[in-house]
Amino acid sequence: MMDAIRDPEVGRPEGMLERLFALRAHGTTVRTELLAGLTTFLTMAYIVFINPSILADAGMPKGAVFVATCLIAAFGSALMAFLANYPIALAPGMGLNAYFAYVVVLQMGYTWQAALGAVFISGICFLVVTLTGLRSLIVDGIPRSMRIAITVGIGLFLAIIALKNAGVVAASPATFVTLGDLHKLSTALAVAGFILVAALSIRKVKGALLIGILSVTVLSFVVAGNSFQGVVSWPPAVTPTLFALDLSGALSAGLLNIVLVLFLVELFDATGTLMGVASRAGLLREGPNPRLDRALMADSGAIFAGALLGTSSTTAYLESASGVEEGGRTGLTAVTVAVLFLACLFFAPLAGSVPPYATAPALFYVACLMLHDLVDLDWDDLTEVIPACVTAVLMPFTYSIANGVAFGFITYAALKLLTGRARGVKPVVWVIAAVFLFKFVESGFGH
Repeated sequence: MMDAIRDPEVGRPEGMLERLFALRAHGTTVRTELLAGLTTFLTMAYIVFINPSILADAGMPKGAVFVATCLIAAFGSALMAFLANYPIALAPGMGLNAYFAYVVVLQMGYTWQAALGAVFISGICFLVVTLTGLRSLIVDGIPRSMRIAITVGIGLFLAIIALKNAGVVAASPATFVTLGDLHKLSTALAVAGFILVAALSIRKVKGALLIGILSVTVLSFVVAGNSFQGVVSWPPAVTPTLFALDLSGALSAGLLNIVLVLFLVELFDATGTLMGVASRAGLLREGPNPRLDRALMADSGAIFAGALLGTSSTTAYLESASGVEEGGRTGLTAVTVAVLFLACLFFAPLAGSVPPYATAPALFYVACLMLHDLVDLDWDDLTEVIPACVTAVLMPFTYSIANGVAFGFITYAALKLLTGRARGVKPVVWVIAAVFLFKFVESGFGH
C-alpha cells in the first residue's frame, strides 16, 4: 500500500505531489500552491491578448501568435517547475515583443521571420552561457547590494506597470507622467481594489490578492461596461508561425547586432526577475545554488522553443511575485499556471474577461512589499548604496530592467575605481560594466 502523504487542507492523498515538489519541506500545501498559481495566472493572463496584438502589427498572423503564446507560456512554466521547482511562470516578455515588432521589423525593415531567427539564435547563445556555467558565474559575481537593488527595482517596475494599467498615472507631454483621470470607473475600481487587497492582507485573510482581482472583475461587469465574451472557443491553427523562422536572414550582418541586444536584454531581464522573485520567496541564498542554475536553464530553453512556435523572447515573469505573496513556494505553483495557459487555448473569451485594471491592485500591493529590502543595504557605504539606488530608480524610469542593471553596474565600477576600492570588485563586474558601456557608446542600449 502506497505510503500516501495527506494534505490536512484538502484531506486526500498527495504522495506524488509531495515527492515531485517537496511541499512539506517548503512549508506549503497543495491548496496554497494552487491558489498561488491561480493568482499568478490572473495577473499575467493579459499576455495572451497583448502579445498577439503587438506582433500582429509586425505582420504576424494574430491567431497563430495567440496559440504560440499560450503554448510557450505553458511549456516554459512547466519546464521551470520540473527543472528547478520554482514558483515562477514564464511567457513572452513585454518590452521584448515591442522591440521585436516596432524596432526590428517596422523601423529597421527586417521580416518577422528573420526577427524570429534572431530570437532563436539569442536563445541558443543564452543556453550555451547557461550550460557552460558562465551565466551562473555572472550571477554569483553580482554584489549583494546590486542583488537588493534588482529586487527593489523590480518592485518599482511592477508598480509603474500596475499604476499605468489602473489608470492612476498617464502620459504627459510636459512632465512625462501625471495623475490619470480618477473619474473613470475603471480607475476608481482599481483604487478600491488596492485598498481591499491591502486591508485583507493586513487582517491575514488567505487569498487576499485573488479576492481583490475577482471582486474588481465582478464589479467591472456591473458598473464599468466590461463585456462578457463567452466561455469556450476553438483555438486557431499555429501552423502559420510554426518553424517559420528565417535563420539565414538572421545571420546577416545587420541582425547580428540585434542578436546581441536581445541576448543582453534576455540575460539581465530574466536573471534579474528570477533573482528578485526567488529572493522574495526565500529561495535564494549566498554561494552555489543548483536550483537557480536549473531555473536559468529553464528560461534559456524557453526562448528558442518560443521562436520555433512563433513568438518573441520568452522570459520569467515579474507577476510571479503575486503568487509568491499568496504563499507559492514550489513548482506546483508554476504547473498550475501552465495548466491554466493550456486551458486558455479553449477558454480564451473567459480569460479575456479579467481586465488589466482588475489585476493592477494585486501587482501594486506586491510592489509595495518588495521595497522592504532597501533596509538591508549598508547605508554607511555610499559606493554600494548609490549604484543600488541608480539601478532601482532607472528600472521604472526607463521602463526596462536591463537598462537599470546596466546603469547600476557602470556606476558601481566607476565609483569603486575612483574611490580606490577596485581591488575588492569581482572580475565579472568589470566585464559587465565594460560591455554595457561599450553598447551605450556605440549605439545606445535597445536602439
